[in-house]
Amino acid sequence: QVQLVESGGGSVQAGGSLRLSCQVSGLTSNTRCMAWFRQAQGKEREGVAALRPDGLNTYYFDPVRGRFTISQDRAKNTIYLQMDSLKPEDTAMYYCAATTSWCYMGWRLSDKYGYWGQGTQVTVSS
Repeated sequence: QVQLVESGGGSVQAGGSLRLSCQVSGLTSNTRCMAWFRQAQGKEREGVAALRPDGLNTYYFDPVRGRFTISQDRAKNTIYLQMDSLKPEDTAMYYCAATTSWCYMGWRLSDKYGYWGQGTQVTVSS
C-alpha cells in the first residue's frame, strides 16, 4: 500500500523558514518523479518543486526558485522541501505526490500524479 505522509507545516512570519517532510512507503522502482504541490484557498493546485528519485535532476516553479530546495534522504524514504524567505503568497496547503512519469514530461501537471499525501498547511503572515 502506497502512503505519502507530510509534516512540518505551520505558521511563520514573512522572511521565515520551514522544512516540510514527506515520509514515503510502498512505492516501487517505477516511481520516476516526486513533487511538492500547493493549493491556496480558491486557487488551483500548482507544482512547486520536483526531483527524480535517482537524484539526477531537480525542478522548480520560477516564483520559488532560489528560496525553496527539494531534496531526499533515500535511507529514510523521505522527501524534503526547505522553504526560506517565505512570503505571504506562499500560504497554502502543501502536498507531496509521486508518479511513474518522468519529471521532464510535465512535472507541474497534477493529473500525472497517482499518489498524493493528505497535505500540510503553511501560513505566512506579513
